[in-house]
Amino acid sequence: MTSSAGQSKKRVCYYYDGDIGNYYYGQGHPMKPHRIRMAHNLILNYGLYRKMEIYRPHKATQEEMTKYHSDDYIRFLKSIRPDNMSEYNKQMQRFNVGEDCPVFDGLYEFCQLSAGGSVAGAVKLNKQATDIAINWGAILELLKYHQRVLYIDIDIHHGDGVEEAFYTTDRVMTASFHKYGEYFPGTGDLRDIGAGKGKYYAVNFPLRDGIDDEAYEGIFKPLISKVIEMFQPSAIVLQCGADSLSGRSFRLL
Repeated sequence: MTSSAGQSKKRVCYYYDGDIGNYYYGQGHPMKPHRIRMAHNLILNYGLYRKMEIYRPHKATQEEMTKYHSDDYIRFLKSIRPDNMSEYNKQMQRFNVGEDCPVFDGLYEFCQLSAGGSVAGAVKLNKQATDIAINWGAILELLKYHQRVLYIDIDIHHGDGVEEAFYTTDRVMTASFHKYGEYFPGTGDLRDIGAGKGKYYAVNFPLRDGIDDEAYEGIFKPLISKVIEMFQPSAIVLQCGADSLSGRSFRLL
């Protein structure tokens, strides 16, 4: 997350909890939270921590999380465990929880830490106590102080959740660069542009397998520059899904 206030030297705050690397999505799942610990160790060993303020995120409360998510969904996350999944078959189907988004030990606490860091970072930006907030894991919090927020999603999966949440508002513009075709979650068509007041405030860039760095940069830079020029956001949220970055050609996934 970043505020667009111009300063020569940016103030950076960084949220990290050592427990976040202890969670395990399950055998064969590509998401491995221990990579967050690895990234943190790189930040320490390269001395990058000297250029930022480091905070331990609070666990987001149920009240904080239900400002964005439905009460039913948060209660579901709080209740389900690997040993009682059979009791929640209908809810798992309803909330699209399963192979790609698995149930694992400590799921709710993991979500609390992730959401807590994002909310805390947004509060820092709102109070102008920082220019850039990093959490490996809060647009609603930003909207309390910022009239327009831009959300950029470079994860290989379409940013469907955030797009859907702000699909009918002109205060949040969502821009998603994602793999096209029969790939989870299967949304993010070029023609999905928002609705009502939010029409033209959802921007989707579906991409095919095998795109290289040069081609990706040739699409990303001019398009995002134009989006920023036209929308004029005062805060930007970047979702850094690493599965679309250099060395991870779409065709390998």
